[in-house]
Amino acid sequence: MDNILEALYDHFYEKPELVVLRRSVEANHNLLRERLDKPERKLVLRLIDDGTAIASALSLDSFLCGFKLAWQLSNELNNLDDGRSALAEEVERSAHFISEEGEPT
Repeated sequence: MDNILEALYDHFYEKPELVVLRRSVEANHNLLRERLDKPERKLVLRLIDDGTAIASALSLDSFLCGFKLAWQLSNELNNLDDGRSALAEEVERSAHFISEEGEPT
């Protein structure tokens, strides 16, 4: 089920632009690149990559948890009244069912 939820996340989630923050990160990254030697720059890039990976994982996890919670709430609301589904009761009220004798009820 998680694969389906991940596909929904990928399809419907739109990442915010965050233009100001992205510009700030880029400007600070350029400053560090100018001031640091190559080994230190690689370390900074690893930190940025790790932070980005953490943010992506948290975003997906938040979506999955929210979707599962909504699904559980929906199931709870549909299964009120001593375990009978509210949806099933609505179908019974609005549809004509054929009894075992072949007569509509």
